[in-house]
Amino acid sequence: MKIAVIGTGYVGLVTGTCFAETGNDVVCVDIDTTKVQKLSNGQITIYEPGLEKLFLRNLKEERLRFTTDLEDGIKEAQIIFLALPTPPGEDGSADLKYILGVSDQLGKILKDYKVIVDKSTVPVGTAEKVHAAIKKNCKGEFDVVSNPEFLREGVAVDDFMKPDRVVIGTSSDRARKIMNDLYLPFVRQGNPIIFMDERSAELTKYAANSFLATKITFMNEVAQLCERLGADVDMVRRGIGSDERIGKRFLFPGIGYGGSCFPKDVQALVKSSQEVSYDFRILNAVMDVNEKQKLHLMPKVKKYFKDNLKGKHFALWGLAFKPNTDDIREAPALYMIDALLKEGATVAVFDPEAMNNVKQLIGDKVTYSESQYDALENADALIIATEWNEFRTPNFLKIVTSLKNKVIFDGRNLFDIAAIRELGFYYESIGRAPANPTK
Repeated sequence: MKIAVIGTGYVGLVTGTCFAETGNDVVCVDIDTTKVQKLSNGQITIYEPGLEKLFLRNLKEERLRFTTDLEDGIKEAQIIFLALPTPPGEDGSADLKYILGVSDQLGKILKDYKVIVDKSTVPVGTAEKVHAAIKKNCKGEFDVVSNPEFLREGVAVDDFMKPDRVVIGTSSDRARKIMNDLYLPFVRQGNPIIFMDERSAELTKYAANSFLATKITFMNEVAQLCERLGADVDMVRRGIGSDERIGKRFLFPGIGYGGSCFPKDVQALVKSSQEVSYDFRILNAVMDVNEKQKLHLMPKVKKYFKDNLKGKHFALWGLAFKPNTDDIREAPALYMIDALLKEGATVAVFDPEAMNNVKQLIGDKVTYSESQYDALENADALIIATEWNEFRTPNFLKIVTSLKNKVIFDGRNLFDIAAIRELGFYYESIGRAPANPTK
């Protein structure tokens, strides 16, 4: 098939590349001239494991190309994917100006029948708004379909190529057949293509992310209770995760969720609920708990240093909101950095992929280290904010020789309590008793 993808951000670039990988001809359209030039020259603009190899292969095979010319980009396309940003507005609602702006332009240039696909995460009713925006200037035939993405950063290529399910919202038999043919190569193992109406498809994406955010937040609340009752959250997690109705995933406590999806989608679903006079109380609590959880380590840090962090120097491992991505949107690490700086401390940071993004955001407020061990030099304590694999089994001898004090505050529960105690560290984590070698 011939496909156009409008927007070359995270969703757009993964979508375009993966469709090209299955033999389709894909044109990606973006208004950013510099980005389009980089992509056309083989320079990938996001970090996502496994994506670059597919990107370069399909660029070379000329199944994937990039342009700033919208009319040229969609001219031969049977299907046009809208993969545009939907940033949260001040009131929490998803801002549709980019999607509706492009829809207005499409209406002026569409000539023959095309399927317009909302791939971005959008509020319920957006397909109708997109249809109206196109119809205003278009006399030809078209259908608007909702096809939400369920891509996890860090494993997005696998998620796209081998999806658990494909959700497609359409009331058009013609669009349904085209979308079914498009996705059949991705579900050869029998995972479902689930057809539904457009509004249900739009709500499905918000409901899925909000449920996962709730599951994480529930476990963080359990961790808080464990700390007060003397229980071990790891034992509780294993105990409840073995129940197949609950499942093992998304039960790991930590210093809150971040990223481009969960915070924005939960907020947007709450806003949508308010617009129809419904108080979604669980999600309001989820947002409140998560905001506080991002700074859950700070009282522990302050207590250890007797409420005086002025002049203290900290090493911080991990800046991305999760491992295997360079995405720092709503990353708990940024909240920790801000809190430490406000207390008069200094911070040296290391992250395998996200340091350039942090530097663009906060400049030289922190020291950027060449390696995880360089960050430890003369630090009073180590703080872990992201569970990158290379942090899980570090060289503890290097940690001991570099840190001023054998003190670790772990926001991701990477280390075994008994083992870390034997090594002589003072160690605080989430929902577990501290390891204190003096006791």
